[in-house]
Amino acid sequence: MTGSRISRSQLEGPSPVTVISTAQIEKEGFVSVNDALKTITQNFGAVQNELNSAGGFTPNGSVVNLRGLGPGRTLLLINGRRAADYPFPYNGQSNFQNFGNIPTAAVDRIEILSGGASAIYGSDAVAGVVNVILKTNYEGDVLKLRTGTLTTGGGDFADFQWVGGKTGENWSITYALEKFNDETVYAYQRDFMDSRADNPLPDVTNTLPAQPVGTLRIARSAGGTNSIFTPPAGTCERFNDEYVTHTFRTVNATTGVVTTTGTTCGYWNDVGYQSIANGNDDWSGYLYGTYNFDNGIEAWASLQGYHSKSDLTGGLETFLGAHIDGTGTVGTIFATNPGINANVTLQRIFTPQELGGVEATLQKFTEKSLDAAFGLRGTIFDRFDWDFTIGRAEYQADRTRPRFDGSAVTEWFLGPRLNTTGTPRYLINLDRWYSPLTPEQYRSLSTILKYEAKSWVNQGSFVISGDLFNLPAGPVGFAATLEGTQQGYKLRSPEGILPTNRTVYNLTGTNGGGDRDRYAIGAEFRVPVFSMLDLSLSGRLDKYDDITQVDDAKTWGAGLEFRPLDSLLFRGNYSTSFKAPDMHFIYNEGSGSFTNTLDTYRCLNAGLTPGTPACAATTYTYSMFATSRGEPSLEEETGKSWSAGVVWDIIDGMSVSVDYYDIRLKGAVTTLSSTYIIDAEGGCRTGLTRTRQPYPYALDSGFCQEILSRVTREVAPGEPTDRVTNIRSGPVNQAYQRVTGIDAAFKYRLDTDRFGDFGFDLAWTHTLKSQRQPFATDALEEDWRDDLSNFDFRSRVRGSVAWSLDDWSANVFATRYGSLPNWQETGRIAPYVLWNLNVSKQITEKMEVSLFVNNVFNKFHPKDSGFNTYPYFWRAYSPLGREISAQVEYKFN
Repeated sequence: MTGSRISRSQLEGPSPVTVISTAQIEKEGFVSVNDALKTITQNFGAVQNELNSAGGFTPNGSVVNLRGLGPGRTLLLINGRRAADYPFPYNGQSNFQNFGNIPTAAVDRIEILSGGASAIYGSDAVAGVVNVILKTNYEGDVLKLRTGTLTTGGGDFADFQWVGGKTGENWSITYALEKFNDETVYAYQRDFMDSRADNPLPDVTNTLPAQPVGTLRIARSAGGTNSIFTPPAGTCERFNDEYVTHTFRTVNATTGVVTTTGTTCGYWNDVGYQSIANGNDDWSGYLYGTYNFDNGIEAWASLQGYHSKSDLTGGLETFLGAHIDGTGTVGTIFATNPGINANVTLQRIFTPQELGGVEATLQKFTEKSLDAAFGLRGTIFDRFDWDFTIGRAEYQADRTRPRFDGSAVTEWFLGPRLNTTGTPRYLINLDRWYSPLTPEQYRSLSTILKYEAKSWVNQGSFVISGDLFNLPAGPVGFAATLEGTQQGYKLRSPEGILPTNRTVYNLTGTNGGGDRDRYAIGAEFRVPVFSMLDLSLSGRLDKYDDITQVDDAKTWGAGLEFRPLDSLLFRGNYSTSFKAPDMHFIYNEGSGSFTNTLDTYRCLNAGLTPGTPACAATTYTYSMFATSRGEPSLEEETGKSWSAGVVWDIIDGMSVSVDYYDIRLKGAVTTLSSTYIIDAEGGCRTGLTRTRQPYPYALDSGFCQEILSRVTREVAPGEPTDRVTNIRSGPVNQAYQRVTGIDAAFKYRLDTDRFGDFGFDLAWTHTLKSQRQPFATDALEEDWRDDLSNFDFRSRVRGSVAWSLDDWSANVFATRYGSLPNWQETGRIAPYVLWNLNVSKQITEKMEVSLFVNNVFNKFHPKDSGFNTYPYFWRAYSPLGREISAQVEYKFN
């Protein structure tokens, strides 16, 4: 059982472990392991997903965020061995394991331990461990074919599985093969997110109707009445009916005054040309074999492979006139054209027809992973079992994406720069600006970017376990572990997107690479104190060899099991945990990012208050560029967790468990956000907070000097103060984080002669308290759980009812997401429930057919009338809608 290496007869131990069988995955309607893990109640933290990360660093990775402590703090094991990291870092910053490349056909069960487990497994087991157990000693052959679609459009899929095995007198072999294919789903296939007209709150005063975005726009940078230059008559109609002629208006949120800014082409549907679910073409296979020698030693070997091709897109390309001569200058140019002759800002969003169809925007991923392991196991002294394992896991990912070349597109529309200092001056080529591109012209102005990434982990271990000696209450269980691991990664992005180059238009990236050696020794004891009470103790020492100063980590744990009755268990567990800094946090060779951020100093210096409409003007809020590098000085994160609970078998077939958990984490590594740095810089320079209260740190304090060193400003003629040209971000150790809550589960099996057999399963997780102190200079946020900027779910529920009678069976599954803050952070929106239903019929002894309906009521997201940022609902909610599918299963045995 996950959480201990000591063999035991009881299913329940001192720490709660959730088990999901492969049969349960299917009954609840899921095709993939990742889809099932999304519904685990402990998995309530916000993450990037296919809906919101198509333009990001890891749009094809699937993550788990147990307890809301972050994706990298949940350890993924395959048959108890570490999986290789996903080669691309999460959000361009940290490492994580991909839960999307695990072949469902090969899975026997999934065991989820929530809480610190470093004393058993070492680094990363802070929030918990997900151990995927693959099939062994299988007999017979089973073929499954499942195919389906989404009733709201797109999403056709097919999944084929072949699982089989043979056993002999002293040998066995198990094999699995899976082929999965589904199509890309686009936002234009959903009528509630295919247009900017879907915005429920077009302006904060709720005065103006929804407006398209201005494209083919040339506007005076100062804004104001008639600041947009009107294009020639008939221009908008030349773009395949994609654009509309529109007179734009703005409203002052304070005074309510409406300003007509001018008439130009508007674009309603540009947002619909991005993918909301990736298209995949996956192959995966698994092979496992054993051989028993005459001397009692068993040899085993396993091989798991995965090959995937995926498509996705972040949408149409845009030109903002903001990447000039490859320098990355953001904002205003001076247009010398007659009739303009002013400082202007530019924007043009290209249509699918110009690019050669939506398919021309697709990013393509090719991913390969291989996990091979070999081992020997046996028994010595007739009392100790031993297991020797060596293995290598490797993950390779290649990515391509089309993108404008910065110099080429600037030359095409603006021509050569007419000055060398000050605001860049150009003579805009208006004929080109107001004419559609041809796909051939687009290809001549763009390039195909190629990324390559690889990660690997080599590992070996020796485990010995058994009974040391007998006490009056029973034998003392013992396990000892010796491990050695070498892991590494290498990431190479296109030169044109690196922070030191940036010749590709409006895009940035990161490089990195390094390795780390780790050695560990650990021991566990299980001591029967008396007949009703067992004590568990564990300890582990990890030694590290890399460029950091982490060096080593010592962790320990203790657990209690008190059984006053055979049917009643009181349990408790305490453990320490740690996480070595993610390798990309220390080996990052330089990464960059663009962010549209308020210049807090400018706003405060002008006598204004951040958050008011006045500071939303482009003079105060504009695109800034941030860079970061690896920090070898980072320290390891350290954690403490404890849990206490009860498990009660109320009657035969009925059980309930309730556990309280408390997890505390110090020194968590995070990247300083651009917003945090700019806010702090404004506070240090003006002595005021965002609400114009006294700032707690003086300009000459160590904190302010560090913050000021991270912001670079350059003179901006005609603007109120110098403009931010670079923010030096980067990873730092946070101060403190804590989460407490309750996990509860109920199971009941009822067998009847007349009405069939029933199974009831219910699980509930509720966060009682969440606290954080982002940095040592911050006050402790005591009520972070209820903070209206915290988008982690406070509660999750999952439950199912299964029924079977003769040749028929059925299952109803539901998952409930608790309430979240509304987007305007003035209150909370309603909880959200999804239902799955399936029915199966045993046609013959060997054949079964099943019908599945996932998301029976076609729900998408709770209503939030103030969510005015695309896609107009929070990313945790799926926009896919109802899925219907059918499956045929045939057994050869």
